[in-house]
Amino acid sequence: MKIDTHQHVFWQGRDDAGLIRDMDEHGVDVAWLLTWEIPPDHDIVRHHGLLNPLRFRANGTHAGVVLEDLLIARDHFPDRFLLGYCPDPCLGDAPGLLEAAHRMHGVTVCGEWKYRVLFDDPRCLNLFRKAGELAMPVVLHLDVPYRPDSTTGELVYDPFWYGGTIQNLERALVACPHTIFVGHAPGFWREISSDVQSAIYPEGPIQAGGEMLRLLETYPNLYADLSAGSALCALRRDLMFSRDLLERHKDRFLYGRDTYGGELDTLLGELDLSAEAMSSIESGNARRLISLP
Repeated sequence: MKIDTHQHVFWQGRDDAGLIRDMDEHGVDVAWLLTWEIPPDHDIVRHHGLLNPLRFRANGTHAGVVLEDLLIARDHFPDRFLLGYCPDPCLGDAPGLLEAAHRMHGVTVCGEWKYRVLFDDPRCLNLFRKAGELAMPVVLHLDVPYRPDSTTGELVYDPFWYGGTIQNLERALVACPHTIFVGHAPGFWREISSDVQSAIYPEGPIQAGGEMLRLLETYPNLYADLSAGSALCALRRDLMFSRDLLERHKDRFLYGRDTYGGELDTLLGELDLSAEAMSSIESGNARRLISLP
């Protein structure tokens, strides 16, 4: 069995049937469908063409990937999708909304968390604790607010940051020990190496001592998914290092794509992992976090 733990629907030019065709083509049995709610003041115009035009707001902003679209997909293909949902922690009663989605609509994942607020903000911690209470893993998107200029070394603000830094994530891990967190995105995967670079997708051999590895070894409530270019680029930097990493922590990594296609399958084939590691990554870990119906 293969479970894609990071997927969206009605985006990148495909509807739910298009996603199912892609899943069938790449041997994916079940996908975790995640929301990506975009507050009006966080709108990203360049992403409008990737998203469902039906969710375009009258004020010229886009609502993102919303729970209603996930429900449509799940109702069309009930055996293929598990639902995620993550409300804005800064608006309304986010923990209450998460619990309502869990009880009314069978949502089992809190995600994708992708907001321009620090992970250890009290409002986020309240949401994360509710997710832990409901046994819902939290899928986090991390992009840092400042990156050093490659020439001058001066810190440059990135307006498209989410969550803060790896240190903010660690404080959330400490504050919410009963909540499972799944790390994802460039700000998370750049920490695979101790030589944290300014590039969004760093290159070159991985240096020992990366913060991501320290957190995995220190906090049993931290997992990571292998989705998107952030994970692919990080793992391709040093195939021998990456193979050892996935073998040593085979119980903490999740198969996930965040897009269409078979790039992740190709990479996993290049790493030549053991059958035990592949089974854990492709489905075992996900099934341990969320039981299939």
